[in-house]
Amino acid sequence: MRWKKGFIVILTMCLLLMGCAGEIKAVQEAEEDSDSKIQIGISFDSFVIERWIRDRDVFVSTANKLGAQVNVQNANGDVKEQISQIEYFIEKKMDVIVVVAVDCDTLGTVIKKAKTEGINVINYDRLVKNSNADLYISFDNEVVGRLMAEGLINAIPQGGDIFMIKGPVEDNNVALVSKGFHEKIKDSNLKVVYGANCDGWLAEEAFGYVNEGLKEYPNVAGIMCGNDDLASYAFRALAENRKAGEVALVGQDGDLTACQRIVEGTQTMTVYKSVDKLAAKAAECAVKLAKGQDLNVLETIDDGSNNVPFLKLTPVAVNKDNMDEVIIDGGFHLREDVYLNADACGIEEGNFLDE
Repeated sequence: MRWKKGFIVILTMCLLLMGCAGEIKAVQEAEEDSDSKIQIGISFDSFVIERWIRDRDVFVSTANKLGAQVNVQNANGDVKEQISQIEYFIEKKMDVIVVVAVDCDTLGTVIKKAKTEGINVINYDRLVKNSNADLYISFDNEVVGRLMAEGLINAIPQGGDIFMIKGPVEDNNVALVSKGFHEKIKDSNLKVVYGANCDGWLAEEAFGYVNEGLKEYPNVAGIMCGNDDLASYAFRALAENRKAGEVALVGQDGDLTACQRIVEGTQTMTVYKSVDKLAAKAAECAVKLAKGQDLNVLETIDDGSNNVPFLKLTPVAVNKDNMDEVIIDGGFHLREDVYLNADACGIEEGNFLDE
């Protein structure tokens, strides 16, 4: 009987060893598979703005489907942290680095460092000055500004005083949107009497700035906000001053709360930018760059010292008239979410507060 027990012990040990060997082999194969995949590093400014979470999810999902792995980093609005993250990506020898810049004037040096290491770099949504990136992909931000101006011009045909509550000066898009906005209103009866920049896109600052502007210009006719997040706090200030729905309010990004305000009649319009298309296209371009394939981008933009390939998407103005067509039928938000408050208040489609 002893020999049987000894045999069982030896057999058990062999099986255990075979199991361990199998596990080791599986781990090795997984590591080899990971090493063979395209490696993309993406550093976001922050996730304070609602849309960036959606950009992240679509980008990662698309890249994964194309056989790439994505390392996502969040700089939390700290440019030094973002530089550190890009340096980490360089050290890890990423195939492609994608940057949503905290400061468009500061990151040029570290991006050039990545390029000298043979790493492709994409400026996502925000152009980094003097970086000589391989691609800048964004929406036409001057058109965004013009659409905002058109929204106010149409809402205030008689003209009047308006405020501009913009994003941080470090964001190059802010200057481009402002340029388009001013070009469009120069021949109108609108007059910018108050302006401010919200540091780091902190929406809470918009609340204070609107209240400050109202003290000096209580009869303001309209407010242009750099995005819908800022518009949310501008709306709160207007509501506290019993002016919500009386003052034309425009923003951008197509945030759910903005769409809700539009159908309720307390925001005039938002500039919708299909971030799903932007993120998916950026992921596709990142994989192509990693494979050494030509992007076939014909248009360029001057980053201050270089002509950078510019893949430009077209934004769309959304108001109460085309909300269903663009936002709901397009799958960006659900109808029940957009009309949640309007339905609760008995506001039917086509019957709004300003009619």
